[in-house]
Amino acid sequence: MSKPAFSFEFFPAKTEQGHEKLLSTYDELNKLSPAYFSVTYGAGGSTRSRTLDIVQALSARSETEIAPHMSCIGDDKAQIAELLEFYKSLGIRRLVALRGDLPSGQVGMGELPFAVDLVKFIREHSGDHFHIEVAAYPEMHPQARSFEFDVDNLVNKYRAGANASITQFFYNADSYLYLRDTLEKRGIDTIAQPLVAGIMPITNSSNLIRFADSCGADIPRYVRKRLADFGDDSKSIREFGFDVVYRLCERLMSEGVPAMHFYSMNKVEPNKRLVEALGLTV
Repeated sequence: MSKPAFSFEFFPAKTEQGHEKLLSTYDELNKLSPAYFSVTYGAGGSTRSRTLDIVQALSARSETEIAPHMSCIGDDKAQIAELLEFYKSLGIRRLVALRGDLPSGQVGMGELPFAVDLVKFIREHSGDHFHIEVAAYPEMHPQARSFEFDVDNLVNKYRAGANASITQFFYNADSYLYLRDTLEKRGIDTIAQPLVAGIMPITNSSNLIRFADSCGADIPRYVRKRLADFGDDSKSIREFGFDVVYRLCERLMSEGVPAMHFYSMNKVEPNKRLVEALGLTV
């Protein structure tokens, strides 16, 4: 059985000290030989300058690919075209194309209101220069009208030119497998056009619950109960969280998952521990 590819996500640091720490984290995780690192982009480009700074710094640091997130909501085509040209100048060949969240107080969706519109525009502007990843939701986007509507949206992103999709994090492997099988029935080859599993290590219960509640990801009842039982026992939370995520990844690997994308939260551990324990670096 071939081992799945793996990658990591970073978010831009807010301070110079945080920026330097992120570079150190990158150096440590890069030793594991990931396929690429992605870098997030805030609502309406709210972290635009910080994203550009870290993308530029990381792309010059090694040969490992850097995949900037691009969001389209609230931006016009000229701004996006300028960004595409900037990324080309850095030698960037991979992007994560997202709708993004509307910033607080902003009215109007802009010229490219949805991720499918952004994918189409990138292809019109840059042809096949970029490998484009889009978002997928095994447990349905919280704003989608139905699961079928959400699958339609994902299929349309593939057909518009997306090369792969990265899922929102999840802890129920069956939700990923159901989405995979549904896409296959719709004519999407999820190996040639990978459905990448988004993996969130569990290290802090309050942060995890907040993230999950904001994005519609389900935390199984037994996980919530155990985390609540641990209270402030951070060591027990980390050990239990490692076991939960390790078992999830093992199940996905047994089902032939093509790739896993770790939401690193800008930390070396437990991402390094998981990747090594799963034998992904061997």
